Amino acid sequence: MSVMTKFELLPAVETFLKQSPFASFVGGQDFPAASGNLIPTIDPGSGDTIAEIHDLSPSEIDRAVEIADEAFPAWAGLSQQERSSILLRLADAVEADKAIIAQIEALDAGKIQAQAAGDVQNFVDTLRYFVGLADKVELRTKLDVPGHDAWTFKQPWGACAFIFPWNFPFLLIGWGISPALAAGNTVVIKPAEDTSLSALYLAQLAKKVGVPDGVINVVTGRGATAGAALSNNTKIKRMSFTGSPEVGQMVGESCGRNLVPVKLELGGKGAAVVFDDVDVKATAEALVGAITFHSGQVCCDATRWLIHENVYDEFVKHCVDRLKEVKIGHPLDPNAQMGPVVNPKQCQRVLGYQDKGKAGGAECLYGGGAATVEGYEGNYVKPALLAGSLDNVAAQEEIFGPVAYLAKFGSEQEAIAMANDTQYGLANSVWTKDDDRAARVAESMTAGNSWINAHNVFAHGVPYGGVNKSGMGGGVLSIETLMDYYRSTSVVRPLG
Repeated sequence: MSVMTKFELLPAVETFLKQSPFASFVGGQDFPAASGNLIPTIDPGSGDTIAEIHDLSPSEIDRAVEIADEAFPAWAGLSQQERSSILLRLADAVEADKAIIAQIEALDAGKIQAQAAGDVQNFVDTLRYFVGLADKVELRTKLDVPGHDAWTFKQPWGACAFIFPWNFPFLLIGWGISPALAAGNTVVIKPAEDTSLSALYLAQLAKKVGVPDGVINVVTGRGATAGAALSNNTKIKRMSFTGSPEVGQMVGESCGRNLVPVKLELGGKGAAVVFDDVDVKATAEALVGAITFHSGQVCCDATRWLIHENVYDEFVKHCVDRLKEVKIGHPLDPNAQMGPVVNPKQCQRVLGYQDKGKAGGAECLYGGGAATVEGYEGNYVKPALLAGSLDNVAAQEEIFGPVAYLAKFGSEQEAIAMANDTQYGLANSVWTKDDDRAARVAESMTAGNSWINAHNVFAHGVPYGGVNKSGMGGGVLSIETLMDYYRSTSVVRPLG
């Protein structure tokens, strides 16, 4: 099986892909499916099969959790200094192999290679950030209780499970497992069946740098079987799921039955509120960059653009001019600015929403439809701008593609009401030169995150999470997330 592309692959990437079919990696070794069932891994940019992964059964998922559970006492028993040293070696190794992992990610997820390299660096920075935080955590906290000698003691939970989506495979692994590992937990990672390769590379790299066997485990398979088995497992002590609200509800139900704490980072339908005092051209370019980044497959993206009526026409003109310049191409093409969507199903979803939106009365301001890239039969779509009433299906439901829906507003209160007219609540942004208005509007929007004069801002130390249909249990990238991976015990001795 070979990768059909005119762009050169790194020798290390070619060597890695020759391992196909890929077994899962559990307990420090290959962990194949007894059935021999395989799932093809497709390059979204060409449609070619680049590898195959093993499809684990529910009983094999259960065994992987047992192995993580068995590895937990020794990992948790290390000193924080010992654990941190091991994890920093892993961060260094990932950084050294950044180009390799980025190319694997580009082929597997359809992500522009330069963007994939940014994701890998984000993983490195995130792991180092949480290791640094964990080094400062005081495990014992004295309590001032009259007549009692009392304190609380923090310790890791045990084996923690993670189910990740296909849009940011490697970056989200970093966001998820870094605080868990730094706190002394072991992890079982279930990547999306479309994008498992970078997770498997990470597991092999962890073995090379001396992460103890069973601490980082990667299980591959289909969400309906392997993913469901993982969220249903009673030995899991904490669960984290990133993906669609529909699947998130099922994961939440499973964890509720088992009384397992769960973090759900789900979809979004973010609003960008643009007032009439902005630099219109610069704001238009920034928002076009947001919806074309990774072909709009970003849950926190701004896909509802609410534009003040005084600058609406000018804003649309600048957006159209900028979109005409966007070069769509294969993820390994260094000149490409937007790649494919992940698979044919997602391609049809994006195109279908464009059609449903127009059928429901939306005006097509620009683009839309399938795109062609010479020499490749990939999953390419054109970016699109739709406009009209916010009760349109394309304005209400998450499309997860390079599509924005525009509407006009006249007053600040109208803009806030329009921004909050959604079932979601992940991330919005407000664009204005008036600092007081920016803060006022940002605080009035119902979402886990409100950004000012920017969109998709992820700074380590700032909590990130959603509300309503966008999920619960946020705190990613902050001290709150690290503390979630410690359980607390109260110790009390009466005096006298």
